[in-house]
Amino acid sequence: MSSTALTATERAALDVTIRTAEQRCRAEISVFVGPVAGDPRDFATSLHNTLVLPSRSILVMVDPARRVVEIVTGGHTRQLLTDDESAQAVAAMTERFAGGDLAGGLTRGIELLGEFAKD
Repeated sequence: MSSTALTATERAALDVTIRTAEQRCRAEISVFVGPVAGDPRDFATSLHNTLVLPSRSILVMVDPARRVVEIVTGGHTRQLLTDDESAQAVAAMTERFAGGDLAGGLTRGIELLGEFAKD
């Protein structure tokens, strides 16, 4: 997880949320929060491709300054997580982001992804 927009306490709590969601869905979940270079989808896909097991991974990328959220799933996780479910997670995140709650939005989105992507 990369972020300077979150406090150390928020990052630690988010790590716990990620681990819990990963145990629930048996996929690796990675989070990137920061500035995105170029096209956001291409940037997110590029990040996802660098993960250890991209086929079993979910990447959540957020650029708060550009107000962009992308979720990229690998081949295996795509079978478990529909585009509609990903859109629901994005909607939950952006609702909280709009209220100034970056950590809360990420937490809720990751919780939803873990629930939706269960085997």
